[in-house]
Amino acid sequence: MDAAFWNNRYASPQYIYGETPNVFVAEMAPQIPTGPVLCLAEGEGRNAVHLATLGHQVTAVDQSEAGLAKARQLAAGRGVEIETVHADLVNFTIEPGFWAGIIATFAHLPPAVRNKVHAEVVRGLRPGGVFLLEAYTPAQLAFDTGGPKSLELLMTLSGLRNELAGLELLVGRELEREVIEGKGHTGRGAVVQILARRHE
Repeated sequence: MDAAFWNNRYASPQYIYGETPNVFVAEMAPQIPTGPVLCLAEGEGRNAVHLATLGHQVTAVDQSEAGLAKARQLAAGRGVEIETVHADLVNFTIEPGFWAGIIATFAHLPPAVRNKVHAEVVRGLRPGGVFLLEAYTPAQLAFDTGGPKSLELLMTLSGLRNELAGLELLVGRELEREVIEGKGHTGRGAVVQILARRHE
């Protein structure tokens, strides 16, 4: 799923994953300290814009120029500004010790890239900063409600514990829930949710 794939998916004026934030991100947003927030694989900007409306200085990274254009449009419509960075996470470097919050929802990456990104997430948080993640687990393959069909792109709580070693897991759970996010994610889904904090 390269940039061309996502540019094509985001070409429609409709927001494929909706205009409202991910439910878990919205629920956990009060846990994010004041300071800059980085949204990884942010697509059309729903999480970034929501966090900007809460007063955060938000940077949204995605490999799709079409998605980022829609993110800026959504931000303008809500009367906020976000910074957008056009980059593939393979080549993007998370600035160490800088971020009050880092967000990744359904950012399904090949294992080698995911390991690199999550190692940089651990280093990238400032003391007290938090990482929010929601992703599909292998159990999602039993549902036809979104997400990748490749097992290696899916995540487990035990795997994420290892990849995020060095952070304190405040929330770490696998569950099934109704995922209603535009037409891209609609229906029962099997997910893993993480709220992890870097020690002060």
